[in-house]
Amino acid sequence: MRFGLAVIAALGGASVSCAQPGPPALPAQDHAAVRAAADARPDSPGTGPYAAVKEIETSLPAHVVYRPADLAVLGARKLGVLVWGNGGCSDDGASARFHLAEIASHGYLVIAPGEVRSGPGAVAASPRAGAPGRLAVETGEGDVRAGITWALAENGRKGSPYYGRIDPKWVAVAGHSCGGLQALQIAGDPRVRAVIVHNSGIFTDGSNPIAGMTVDKSLLKTLHTPVLYVLGGPTDVAYPNGTDDFRRIDHVPAVLLNLPVGHGGTFMEPDGGRVAQVALAWLEWQLRGDKAAAGMFTGKDCRLCTDAQWTVERKGIE
Repeated sequence: MRFGLAVIAALGGASVSCAQPGPPALPAQDHAAVRAAADARPDSPGTGPYAAVKEIETSLPAHVVYRPADLAVLGARKLGVLVWGNGGCSDDGASARFHLAEIASHGYLVIAPGEVRSGPGAVAASPRAGAPGRLAVETGEGDVRAGITWALAENGRKGSPYYGRIDPKWVAVAGHSCGGLQALQIAGDPRVRAVIVHNSGIFTDGSNPIAGMTVDKSLLKTLHTPVLYVLGGPTDVAYPNGTDDFRRIDHVPAVLLNLPVGHGGTFMEPDGGRVAQVALAWLEWQLRGDKAAAGMFTGKDCRLCTDAQWTVERKGIE
């Protein structure tokens, strides 16, 4: 979705909150126990009209692909593309498998770097690199960006199952935590038309505590599309960074959402939980121009604005 100069000019530095002080944080959960329970569950086909599958494409090494299982069922409907940055910049392309399958089931080709390191079909995890106590990336922004290049090439390659099935204008990037920083690194790519940053933001003190990654606030100026931030409330370790990003963005429309579930979001919940539905609505609005999906974010009585579980702030969004 493109936005007019009048909207940009009206942004200034102000934001509008359409919710009163947010709901209290939900009870803390044992992340290891939640992960173990999620790993024991089978893959989900999603709730959309096109049951999704998770697979490894031989033509795209070291990536995990989520797509409608039966592409023929799409008929003339085109696929959108979402490339994903894994939490921790890990090489586990299945770390958000419920969330990504849910999006794929609504007519998207979703691509995450890495291998299947969790859940059904998992292979052994690779050892972490880097200095003790410092997170190190296992996948870089180039690995995430490679998904866009591959998908658009497959769209034009005769004999590909995706030949002519992708709309090249419907390309988005998203990511969780460290992967959200990768999404911001790729957001300036002219092929990208929508951006979602989950439980992330650029470090407010200018530090770069992640080995193999260098980012600073100037990266925000590369945004050329509307951007959605989804944070987990004040207990989310990324809350200061993400809210600071939002305050600084003054040249593109932006939405900041908070759901008080902490840094892990709802990725381990069946079909990706509430966050997956919000992400899907953003993609449907920004890429496909779906007016019903837009109603989740627009207007003083937007669906999220009237949902007591969420707090909402907006810039340049009517």
